[in-house]
Amino acid sequence: MQRRAFIRDLVWGGAVLAVAPGLSYRANRAGAPKLSLAQWSLNRAFFGGDLDPKDFAAIAMDPYGIDAVEYVSGFYVDSVLDESFWNDLKARATDAGVQSLLIMVDDEGDLGGADDAMRRQAVENHYKWVDAAKILECHSIRVNAFGDPDRETFREALVDGMGRLAEYAAGGDMNVIIENHGLFSSDAGLITSIIREVEMPNLGTLPDFGNWCLSAKWGSTQFECDEVYDRYRGVEELLPYARGVSAKAYDFNEQGEDRIIDYHRMLKIVKDSGYEGYIGIEYEGVEKPEHEGILMTRALIEKVWASLP
Repeated sequence: MQRRAFIRDLVWGGAVLAVAPGLSYRANRAGAPKLSLAQWSLNRAFFGGDLDPKDFAAIAMDPYGIDAVEYVSGFYVDSVLDESFWNDLKARATDAGVQSLLIMVDDEGDLGGADDAMRRQAVENHYKWVDAAKILECHSIRVNAFGDPDRETFREALVDGMGRLAEYAAGGDMNVIIENHGLFSSDAGLITSIIREVEMPNLGTLPDFGNWCLSAKWGSTQFECDEVYDRYRGVEELLPYARGVSAKAYDFNEQGEDRIIDYHRMLKIVKDSGYEGYIGIEYEGVEKPEHEGILMTRALIEKVWASLP
């Protein structure tokens, strides 16, 4: 009851309705793109204890009307080896009428590290998340392609690390998808060449609209970055291997447009590619409350998508 009251107050406040007039909360309206909700969009509420991560699927549906979710591993570290926990989480999603798409896995070691033993350990650290995602009936785990600072050493190591992890995941009919998340992982040309070299059908990508900083880990381009990969070129290069798309949004101008990312240009690239999967709402701004950022991101996606030929 406390959770529902908290969410109701967040979403149905007059300020929110003012920024998203006429927005429907029904999932997947006719002609609209398939939308999912990335758990990171509510990270402040989850980390702060205002929301319980176990309730994420229910929150996505009520009040946001979104019927697919992308989990973040950091909220479930203490329960990752507890099979009963994941069965309960699966039941909660089923009860809410929500599909679990993937788990975003962080902080499990460098899959492109030069040291063989440490790289093998990083690969094995991801196995438990593959197993958890299998219970949830996800299609993928999202991983980070971090590793050695030397480009060629990184490439060789990541081919090995991703190949080993993709082989394990294939046993569970699971995809391993790489998100551009800073450093070499945001060099889309390099990442796609590695995917082609590994040559495993379950190894793919999760193109993110925002994480294109080549000079910093995690890759945010919300603030200053010394070296940035062209975001539109990068998304276009990653899309042929995409099992998901992350619609990162930062903050908005008075017209409801993202101040940094040209959503008209970006979503045209997505649509023209023939991509037919889910587009994940991932609000990461600091100016708006999280609930408002989610609604504004959704409104922007739906407005732009409807305007595209």
